[in-house]
Amino acid sequence: MPPAPEPGMDEQASRNMILFDQTKKELFTLGNGYKSWHRKLRNTWKVAQHKDEILEDRLSQARVFVIAAPREKFSTFEFDNLKRYIEGGGSLLVMLGEGGEGSFNTNINFLLEDYGIMVNNDAVVRSVYYKYFHPKEALVSNGVLNRAISRAAGKYVPGLDDDEKDRVSSISQALQFVYPYGATLNVAKPSTAVLSTGSACIPVNRPVIAMYKSKHSSGKLVVVGSVHMFHDQYLDKEENAKVMDVVMRWLTTDDIELNTIDAEDPEISDYHMLPHTEKLADRLKSCLQEGDDIPNDFTQLFDKQLFKMDNNIVPKILNAFDQLSIKHEPLTLIPPNFDTPLPPLQPAVFPPEFRDLPGPPLDLFDLDDCFSSEKVRLAQITNKCNDEDLEYYVRECGDILGISPKLPKDERDAKHILEHVLFQIVEFKKAILDHDMGAGSSTP
Repeated sequence: MPPAPEPGMDEQASRNMILFDQTKKELFTLGNGYKSWHRKLRNTWKVAQHKDEILEDRLSQARVFVIAAPREKFSTFEFDNLKRYIEGGGSLLVMLGEGGEGSFNTNINFLLEDYGIMVNNDAVVRSVYYKYFHPKEALVSNGVLNRAISRAAGKYVPGLDDDEKDRVSSISQALQFVYPYGATLNVAKPSTAVLSTGSACIPVNRPVIAMYKSKHSSGKLVVVGSVHMFHDQYLDKEENAKVMDVVMRWLTTDDIELNTIDAEDPEISDYHMLPHTEKLADRLKSCLQEGDDIPNDFTQLFDKQLFKMDNNIVPKILNAFDQLSIKHEPLTLIPPNFDTPLPPLQPAVFPPEFRDLPGPPLDLFDLDDCFSSEKVRLAQITNKCNDEDLEYYVRECGDILGISPKLPKDERDAKHILEHVLFQIVEFKKAILDHDMGAGSSTP
């Protein structure tokens, strides 16, 4: 159970319910995608799903309200309730994925921008392959922007002075996490970026998790750019579970204080947009030399002197005959003479080639079972059955001995098989008895 609230603490801190919103067709739910996360949370908290309208009285019952990749738009009334919930001491966790609002058809940035956070419409890609095959399953090894996160995760390197800004990079390498199918964030005051993409991912050193704490109450907000980060498939990968624990501890307690120096000057690079090569390839544009004046009539740009056919040069050719003292005569057609004989024609008839049927898939059959003798197969079925399988045993023996095919389809049960066997034994005994009696009568 969570620790008991101290006297004077906000009333919100005494509540122990974590609500997962389901009103906006969230991508993952407690029963689909977040089962492992649910098991970890319910050891300490009361976890439930929120399926009603986002109202202030319903939000006031939750210690943490989780919105995991909404796929519908929020109303202004719902945004106002969420703002009052945060300012009233509540904790809000918002997660999205690659493509941002454009891919999920939501407007959650309208709420986040009031706190200096925005989810970009991009994707984080690892530029160097290591451990995970898909490039969007980005493994981040040096993405900690605030040393308090490493300390809270138990990865803080002892012996380092908190004021040594130049040694933060050594601390950031202590926590590794996988950031799958996520987007980057734009973070400004009053929020603080705590985790980034690191140096091995594109975009480089851009925030992926941001935190906000209200100055007027204990209300908090955490934005995670990847909804898959706490998914069942990735929660136990690398140290994602520790990141989840740190986020939930920061939202529910006051044990974690972010480092002031790192919060003021985080190691974040400028956001550089990469061109979309696939889109640009479909937009071919003509190339013009610099300095060329473009006429108002674009048809003048076409050079028609390169390829044309007319009779303008015919008078010059006729004058050339007189200048060269050559008799001008019309050209005569010389009939062609092909001396190359053609080979004799032969009908292109070939015998048909029939495709051979493939052999039986022997790997799907038990060869020992198929080619065993009747005695061996009877012994195998006998060893496999007990007294409770008498009906099954008789039917299988009937199939092995070829009795069942002789019976009608509706009389192939154990009773009729035994009746057939008894009848055959009686007929066999009668034949032997008649043979013995006939042999005895002929004896002198």
